[in-house]
Amino acid sequence: MRIVIKVGTSTLTHATGHMDIRRVETLCTVLSDIKNAGHELVFVSSGAIGMGVGKLNLREKPTDMPTKQAAAAVGQCELMYVYDKLFSEYNHKVAQILLTGEDLRDEVRHLNFSNTLRRLLEMDVLPIVNENDTVSTQEIAVGDNDTLGALVAVSAGADLLIILTDTDGLFTADPRTDPDARLIPEVREITPAMRESAGGNGTALSTGGMTTKLIAADLCMDAGIDTVIVNGARPAILYDVLEGKPVGTRFIGRRSK
Repeated sequence: MRIVIKVGTSTLTHATGHMDIRRVETLCTVLSDIKNAGHELVFVSSGAIGMGVGKLNLREKPTDMPTKQAAAAVGQCELMYVYDKLFSEYNHKVAQILLTGEDLRDEVRHLNFSNTLRRLLEMDVLPIVNENDTVSTQEIAVGDNDTLGALVAVSAGADLLIILTDTDGLFTADPRTDPDARLIPEVREITPAMRESAGGNGTALSTGGMTTKLIAADLCMDAGIDTVIVNGARPAILYDVLEGKPVGTRFIGRRSK
């Protein structure tokens, strides 16, 4: 299978913005093992701004664009250093791809990206994709890495998109505020009620919430790609997803008959 795995800032970092070392090490081990099993992986990783906030000892995520971009520049270095080190321990090569919205909207640039991505996979390299937050502005931004993950999955012709986040999946209501909220195991159509109950951002350092994950799932469903949203607190849950066990919420791609 060709699988795109998107991981959010809340999965990679502590609330302080500093890296959750144990979880990141476990995640890289699991991804390496999945590659060893013969799957092709593309890794869409958030976390640059969050890690930059931690490394720069800022009290909170910046709100002005220059400081956001500075934090992203610092944090992206740390992200790739850690990923390169950890994946190298399992003899896997990584490549960094930083994108803006224009790289996906412009036909020629999108084709160049798709060709590069596919060639890296042919060369058994693990592409690590992030939005280029250091240069992105509102006019050229993708907006969030959930949407980026979906666009990468479509561009790569993926079989599956897995979104690792800080909740167990899509619920009938916000489980943080409603004790009666129930997990929805499978979705074949995203309803207005689902969108309404999606809520906002998950954490102070993240840019997406369940709303952006529904948008990402819808994009993939239209392309015939399944999407699974699961809790990334235990990276070994990826094995459960690939074995078809009932974890998280699976959005079924709309496949032509």
